[in-house]
Amino acid sequence: MKVKQAHGASNQYQLQWRPAASYRHTSIPDELRDWLTDANSLTSRIVRQCDHFRVQVAAQYRQRPMLSEAQNLGIRPQVQGLVRQVHLLCKNRPWVFARTFIPLNTLRGKERRLAYLGDRPLGAYLFARPDMHRGEIEIACIRAGQPLYEMALAGTSHWTGHKRPEQIWGRRSIFYLSGKPLLVSEIFLPDLGR
Repeated sequence: MKVKQAHGASNQYQLQWRPAASYRHTSIPDELRDWLTDANSLTSRIVRQCDHFRVQVAAQYRQRPMLSEAQNLGIRPQVQGLVRQVHLLCKNRPWVFARTFIPLNTLRGKERRLAYLGDRPLGAYLFARPDMHRGEIEIACIRAGQPLYEMALAGTSHWTGHKRPEQIWGRRSIFYLSGKPLLVSEIFLPDLGR
């Protein structure tokens, strides 16, 4: 599954990622506030709340970043990277969609392992690394029709009886491994916590 963002997309399709601290607490749904702002491992949190956790890889391929990803990472939009898209499942229900963009320069040395995670959780790898540093968490309200919304909900209808919501929420942050960046976006789906 590949969904590409047009570089000249209109504003209605551009996400407005903002630092978590800049959001008014009333604008974030109560049930998601802690999930969106928790700086600890999302994987560990889900595993604690779910008896049957697994990662399902939706896609992994080389591609240029989406424009907002390039801007956040401070790289040129033409730079190639590895895109990894997965669903984090609890009892075979999708709780989270995660999209990771890893610049090819990051995939050197021991970080080459990132390209071969398969269905192992990225979070477990990142939080086990003593040289990992996490940047600021940014939050976005993602609306129907926006590319990340479509990516997150693609293929989930057979898991859930919910109709597609008008909006979903996500967070993103840059992780640094030995100073080398990768961008992780985590989108919280309607079945989260159910």
